[in-house]
This record gives sequence, C-alpha cells and structure tokens, in this order.
Amino acid sequence: MSIEPNERSAKMTENMPELVIVTGMSGAGRTEAMHVFEDLGYYCVDNLPASLIGSMVRLGKDDVDGPSKARLAIVCDARNGEYFGSLLDVLKSLDEDGVDFKMVFLDAGDSKLVSRYKSSRRRHPLCTEGTTIAQGIQKERSLLVDIRERADLVIDTTEMMPQKLRSTIRSAFSEGNERRGLSVTVYSFGFKHGAPLDADLVMDVRFLPNPYYDPELRGLTGLDAAVRDFVMLRDETIEFKKRWHALLDVVMPGYVSEGKQQLAIGVGCTGGQHRSVALAESTGDYLKSKGYRVSVAHRDLGKAERAKASGDVLATEAADFSV
Repeated sequence: MSIEPNERSAKMTENMPELVIVTGMSGAGRTEAMHVFEDLGYYCVDNLPASLIGSMVRLGKDDVDGPSKARLAIVCDARNGEYFGSLLDVLKSLDEDGVDFKMVFLDAGDSKLVSRYKSSRRRHPLCTEGTTIAQGIQKERSLLVDIRERADLVIDTTEMMPQKLRSTIRSAFSEGNERRGLSVTVYSFGFKHGAPLDADLVMDVRFLPNPYYDPELRGLTGLDAAVRDFVMLRDETIEFKKRWHALLDVVMPGYVSEGKQQLAIGVGCTGGQHRSVALAESTGDYLKSKGYRVSVAHRDLGKAERAKASGDVLATEAADFSV
C-alpha cells in the first residue's frame, strides 16, 4: 500500500470537506471508493463532466433540501472524453470561490490494471478500435499527469484489497475517527415477541433478576430511574457489564477493520420492557464513549405499554412464567 500526500494534503483537517472529487486510473477502485463516500453520508455523482462540477456545487448551496446537506462526492475521470481536459481550470475556479474541497487520486500499476480489465471483461474507456488495454492505460496515464500532482491524496491500490481501500478512505474522511464510519444500532427486545432476525450480536439478559416481580416497578420500564437502578446497581449486573464491555472492546475494532458499515446489537429479556431496555441504553452510552456512531431503539417497548393499558400485563407475564 502506498499513500502519497502532497503539499495541499497538509491542509486536510479532521472535518469532512464540502466536496470530494474522486479521479484517477480506470480500474484503480473508483467505484469502491464511491461506495465508501456514500456510506459516510455524501451525495454521490458518477462520471460528471468537469465543467458541471461548479454548477453542481452551486445547486447544492441554493437548494436547502438538496445534496448540500449530505456533502458532495463526484467522480470525474477520462470517461468524460474531451470534457475531462477542463478539470484543472475547474479546480482553480473552486479554489478562487473558496469551496472546501479535496481530491482523491486512485492509481495502480499498469500490469495490475491490465489484469483487472482482463478479468472483468470490460472495455477500457480509452481503448479505441485497434488499440490494446495496455495502450489505453498509457494514454490515460499521460492525460492524468498534472491531475495526479494536484491531488490531495494519492492512493496506490496495486496490492490493496477492497477492504483496505475502504479503511484508508474512512480514516482520511470520516471526521478524523475511523469508528465514525460504522453505524451501530443497539436495540432492546423481548424474546416472547420473537427472536431478532437482523442482529449481528445478541445478548440474552434474562439471567438477571426481573423487576416485573416488584409490584412498584411492574408498570414502569427500563427508561425509568427506579427500574434502571434496580437493574444496573445489582452486583450481578455490575459484574456482567465488565465482561460485556470487554467483549465489545474486542469485537468492535474487528468490525471496523473489516469494513463493516452497519452493525445491529440486540439485547433481550422476556418482555422487552425492563432489563433489556436499561442495558440497551447502557450499552449505547458505552459505545458512544468509545467514539462509535450509535443509535438506541426499543423494539417491543410499545407492546408492553399496550399490554399495560389493556390490563393484560399480569396475564401475559403469568403465561411466560416458565420462560
């Protein structure tokens, strides 16, 4: 792997730029790069003529409901043909207009590019009738010499797996924290309402004492202080949290390094009203403290509230006494 910053890269900050222009050699990984920017919340446009980049930026600024909210990531490359030649002038204009932009150049060795095109069976964009893939690559490389010098970040993908390319881009553009590229949802649920189908990790907390059997806590939820204290201040829970956090400390960095973009963690108890709710909230707080982008939800809390309102709580819990 090779990452080559130039003079402009010294100006890169931890903040995600307003505009990212992705360019480089065909077959070097531009499509994979755009998937990463899409996951990071950018509004992505592929194969946009260089002359239209300024118009796209202005459109985003003028439309408060448009792509400006998500930032722009634009692929501009040799597929534009004669329109690509104006890219350097466009970059100069963006600088003069004070647009916060960065340009990523993806490169790879000629032999690797030839191999990728042969395996994909796609035509190189600069291969005309009677020319070889290698000749098309050489023509493109000559066209991109000045563009490469102008780039903020040059990434050589010759020996790079897609996972490493994704990780490299996230490290450079996900607000200075690669963990922010992983979207984590922690949700509580009740096993009696069905096991979760979409969870990557499931933690069963039915081994903890159940607040339901305290009449004063029965109608409350894990969002209420009394239930939260009942669950979280017990010796069993304190010991469990140490082990649970230790497990998360092992698996979460692994998910990040593997390039996983979304992760769902399910925390379950019998009804999804007391223990799982309190511990889902606690788990979310812990992961946020570690720098992850986390949302917390409670899948079955509404069911518990409806049961309470209809006076069916006792009957429901009694039916699940053996669970």
